[in-house]
Amino acid sequence: MNTSDLAQKVLDRDRRALSRAITLVESSREDHRKQATELLDALRGKSDQAIRIGLSGTPGVGKSTFIESFGMMLTGLGLRVAVLAVDPSSSRSGGSILGDKTRMDRLSRDKNAFIRPSPSRSHLGGVARRSREAIELCEAAGFDVVLIETVGVGQSETVVAEMSDLFILLMAPAGGDELQGVKRGIMEMADIILVNKADGDLKPAATRTCADYAGALRLLRKRPQDPEGFPKAMAVSALEENGLQTAWDEMTELSKWRKDNGFFTERRAEQQRYWFEEEVRQALLAQLQQGEAKAVMSALGDRVATGRLSVSKAAEEMLAALKA
Repeated sequence: MNTSDLAQKVLDRDRRALSRAITLVESSREDHRKQATELLDALRGKSDQAIRIGLSGTPGVGKSTFIESFGMMLTGLGLRVAVLAVDPSSSRSGGSILGDKTRMDRLSRDKNAFIRPSPSRSHLGGVARRSREAIELCEAAGFDVVLIETVGVGQSETVVAEMSDLFILLMAPAGGDELQGVKRGIMEMADIILVNKADGDLKPAATRTCADYAGALRLLRKRPQDPEGFPKAMAVSALEENGLQTAWDEMTELSKWRKDNGFFTERRAEQQRYWFEEEVRQALLAQLQQGEAKAVMSALGDRVATGRLSVSKAAEEMLAALKA
């Protein structure tokens, strides 16, 4: 199938074509990259804007359970929902389990939902290298909401904020001091903090944790892109499906305010510039693994490894070789 036919099928909301298109943009083969660029160019400007929601959280916080319950609620409202779930890749084998569809059994069977697990392939940032392009394909396929689930919480997972309109941080009740190391960086990026598992014996702890986060958020400097009261913390239960509608109402309110005040379009423009610069950086890094540059890199690496050359000096020589 040529790229123009594939583009048309994506616009016609063909789910199989969408899967093929995402597989194409995720490929690192040179011929596939060229086709992917043609496909994205063919689809540019032909789709409505979806609400892009980035979701991150600590391991075990219930991200998959939340996404399934939240996604089912959204499809019940008549919305079409795409889920781009990123699984961590093994640093040894390079493989990923890709089990998100299994964990989201109900949502995966919903005709108004689309779930696509992708391997991170050791790409930093909690998302796959081509997640941004997959989002554009989902928008072209007519989805109203795109949920991007990261591999887990940490300083690097804030990269998901560079491809989403809203950044939602899921936290567990009584997280404790072990989260202090990640709180500051990621909390500054979050638009809404949702304390999950506010049910059963954990409900009182969830309420206290939510109050703690709300207090912490008040200490942060107010951002110009936020209306009064944001960012905010809320308690939800994905298991009992409590608080999900309220959370969605807050998300849509925030998104509407940003659109009405010009921040939505401005943010997307900033993100496009960010990903342009990131694409250039990645292309330059790829050149270091090819041809003469690879040989020079290897030779300098051997000299550094044996102590004959300092790291800084080797880096200077490598940059000089690239300029020559």
